[in-house]
Amino acid sequence: MSIKAFIVQKAAAFTAKRINKWKKTAVSDQQKIMLQLTSKAKNTLFGKDHHFDKIRTYEDYKKNIPVRDYEALRPYVDQVTEGKANILWPGKPKYFAKTSGTTSGVKYIPITHDSMPNHIHSARNAMLNYLHQVGSADIFKGKLIFLSGSPVLDEKGGIPTGRLSGIVNHEVPKWIRTNQLPSYETNCIDDWETKLEKIVEETLTQDMRLISGIPPWVQMYYERILEKTGKKTIREVFPNYSLFMYGGVNFEPYRAKLEELVGGRMDSIETYPASEGFIAFQDDKNDSGLLLNTNSGLFFEFIPVERVFDKNPDRLMLDQVELHKDYAIIINNNAGLWAYDIGDCVRFVSLNPYKILVSGRVKHYISAFGEHVIGKEVEEAILTVANKQKVSITEFTVAPQVSPQDGSTPYHEWFVEFDHAPSDIKTFAAEVDKEMCIQNIYYDDLIKGKILQPLIIRSLKKDSFRDYMKSQGKLGGQNKVPRLSNDRKIADQLVPFQLSDQV
Repeated sequence: MSIKAFIVQKAAAFTAKRINKWKKTAVSDQQKIMLQLTSKAKNTLFGKDHHFDKIRTYEDYKKNIPVRDYEALRPYVDQVTEGKANILWPGKPKYFAKTSGTTSGVKYIPITHDSMPNHIHSARNAMLNYLHQVGSADIFKGKLIFLSGSPVLDEKGGIPTGRLSGIVNHEVPKWIRTNQLPSYETNCIDDWETKLEKIVEETLTQDMRLISGIPPWVQMYYERILEKTGKKTIREVFPNYSLFMYGGVNFEPYRAKLEELVGGRMDSIETYPASEGFIAFQDDKNDSGLLLNTNSGLFFEFIPVERVFDKNPDRLMLDQVELHKDYAIIINNNAGLWAYDIGDCVRFVSLNPYKILVSGRVKHYISAFGEHVIGKEVEEAILTVANKQKVSITEFTVAPQVSPQDGSTPYHEWFVEFDHAPSDIKTFAAEVDKEMCIQNIYYDDLIKGKILQPLIIRSLKKDSFRDYMKSQGKLGGQNKVPRLSNDRKIADQLVPFQLSDQV
C-alpha cells in the first residue's frame, strides 16, 4: 500500500466515525445551526430588517423570516452583486454560483468563505465514507475524473462568478488534484463535444478508477471511449474502474444502459449537491437513501408539497417530518440564503438516521387538471414497466396535451427515446398508464372519470435529446432535461424528432 493510500484509509475511518456520530445528533445540531446562523448575521442588512436579535426559537424564526424564492430575495442579492458588503452575510461572498432559472433568468447564488467547506468537505466525506465501507483506498493508485463545467470564471460586482462545478475545480484539495483528470486546459474548453474529445484523449491510456458526473454525460463519455477503442465494455478499457459518483438526476433511468456499457453492475454513490448547498449523500452503497447533511452549516425546513403554493404554508423542522411524504426543501445557510425555496421536493425514507430521496422539482410537475404529478412518479411508472418488458430507455420527458388537434380528450404526452424499444408500443403505453394510476390517485381519478384519456407515448429518433439540448446551448456539464413540464415549450420542440405517430 502506498503512503498516500494508507493516509487516505486512516482519514476514511475517522470520517466514517464522525458521520456515525452526527447521525445521532441531527435534531439538536439543526437547532444549534439555526441560532448560530442568525447570531452571526444579526448585524447584516437582512438580519436587521428581520430582527435576528430577537430570534430565540423556531417559532420566532418562522415569524420573522418568510419563505422566499430567488425573485423575492433579489432586492438583497442585487445589492450584493453591486459590490456592497454585509447585506445577506457578513462581508462579501467568495464566489457567485451562476445558475439558469426557469422564471428568474440568470441567478447569482452567493458562496462565502464560511459556506465553501460545506461543498468541498461534503463531497470528500461521501468519498471517504465509501472507502471506509469497502476497506480500500486503491482508487488513489490510479486516476479520478470529474466531468464538470468550465473553471473559467467571470466577475459580478468584483466577485468571481461561474457554474458551481467550475468553482469547485478551484477548491479541490491538493491531495486529490494529483490524481485528477482532465487537465485544467481541457476543463476550460467551453464547447462540450470538443471538450469531450480532449477528455477521451487524455484518459484513454490512463488507469481510471473513479468517474464522476451527471449520468447522461457520463454515458456520452463511455460511448466515445468505446468508439475510439473498438472495445465492447468500459471494463476492458479501464479494468480497475471501481466507483461511479453522480448527482443531479435519478440514476435509475440510466442504470441499464450505463451498466451495459461498463460491462456489469459496479459500485455507485449518489450525491445531492446544489449551488445553495451540498444537501445529502449516500452513506451506504447498499441503501439508496441519501443521508441529510445536518451538521454542515445548513439549516433545513420542510413544507408539505401540497401546501407549497399556499400564502402561509406549514413549515416544519427536521423532527416534525414524516416518512414517505413529499416535502419542498427550504434552505438556510452560512452564505446568506434565508428560508430559501430551492425548488426541489424530497421524500424521507428513514428517520433514524434522516435519509431522503429526491422526488423531483416543485416547478417540474404536471397539474393541468389538478393531478400534480411529480418526477418520482413518472420515473417509477416507466421504469417498472421497462424492467418487466426488458426495455431500455435513453431519456424521456412528459408534458400535458390540453387541446388535441383532433378534438379528442386531453392526455399526458410522453416523449421517449428508447435504446431497446418495446415490441408493442401500445401495450407498453397501456402498462405505463396503469402504473401511473397506482403512483398518483388524482391521475387515477381523472382517467376513471374520463377527464383524461390514457397517456400517449411518442417514440423519438436516436440522439434526439442530445440534439435538442445542443440546440438550446445546454449540451454537457451540469445541464439536464426536465422530466416534467406543465406547459408545451419542450414538447413542441421535440415533435420534429418523432419516429412516427406511434401510440
